[in-house]
Amino acid sequence: MPQPSAFRPRRWGLLFGVVAVALALGLVAGGIGGVIGYQLARTGSDVDNALNRPVPGPRPNVNLPEGSAEQVAQRVTPTVLQLRVRGPQLAGEGSGIVLSADGLILTNNHVIEPAADDGSVDAVFHDGQTTPVEIVGRAPSFDLAVVRAQGVSDLPIAELGRSDDVMVGQEVLAIGAPLGLSGTVTAGIISAVDRPVRAGGEGSDQNTVLDAVQTDAAINPGNSGGPLVDMAGRVIGVNSAIASIGPDDGQSGSIGLGFAIPIDQARRIADELIQTGRATQAVLGVTVPARQPDGSGALIQEVMPDSAAARAGLQPGEVITKVDGRVIENGDALVAAIRSYPPGSQVTLTVSGGANATRQVGLTLGSQQVGPS
Repeated sequence: MPQPSAFRPRRWGLLFGVVAVALALGLVAGGIGGVIGYQLARTGSDVDNALNRPVPGPRPNVNLPEGSAEQVAQRVTPTVLQLRVRGPQLAGEGSGIVLSADGLILTNNHVIEPAADDGSVDAVFHDGQTTPVEIVGRAPSFDLAVVRAQGVSDLPIAELGRSDDVMVGQEVLAIGAPLGLSGTVTAGIISAVDRPVRAGGEGSDQNTVLDAVQTDAAINPGNSGGPLVDMAGRVIGVNSAIASIGPDDGQSGSIGLGFAIPIDQARRIADELIQTGRATQAVLGVTVPARQPDGSGALIQEVMPDSAAARAGLQPGEVITKVDGRVIENGDALVAAIRSYPPGSQVTLTVSGGANATRQVGLTLGSQQVGPS
């Protein structure tokens, strides 16, 4: 009979082999589990995760859609520049629109006025080039000015559109250097047209009344003098003024009420400033208060001798309620409407009150030279 002990070494060897295999499997399983655990710990779960997806390639270099904000901004921004102004008492910044390849620039009078007598103005172009400018002419009553950059050539120039057919709701972009941030583009719509606005604020007189295009595109200090453009990239206005909450309210900057000088008006004034250094404006020849308590029109307080109004027979005490069908609510609205015409234009006024009933009066507007001599 075989001895039991003769078989023990072989049985223990088999047992040790089974244990070794089990340990090996355990180590492999542990390794796999560790990897899975690491992945789960890194992603937080086994669901799809944006952080694990491949990074997309660069945006293809294709033509942007015609009329898109991106396409208009890329085309127009090189024609807009920043103006840095230093005067004896004040310093500031604004924007400008390139009119000619040799450096003629359209901007607001209030942008460069601090440097008009004894100061300096520098233009900073889209490519970073900086050059001094000289003042060609100013028209304060229109809040427009033309300056010329020195020693430049081959500048990209703006395309000027028209503003007589601008429509409320039309999409627009405002481009400029608000708060010194050059090349800033904001988008919005035309909120209103034929809006009487005082460029110098409510504390200024009627000499600064503008017949403005209103927009909700964000306009802030420094945008002044830059373009308001349509979605074809054409300039339809020169950004000039913003409405603001009073300083006591602790608010400043854009509140969605910005105003631009219509380009039809700005084009005429710019051309006169370039040709003669001064500009002209249409005049009716009456004085009117800024506001009527009931908003019923512009009350004539005085008629100037030998003026268009005097020759047409207008009398103090009469009220002008329309100009060529445009409703006139107050004196500022009348001033803005008259200044929107070139001198020598023929207009029809609707007049009421005085010794006569409501009547239509046709007349030819006079001319007055404006701006520093």
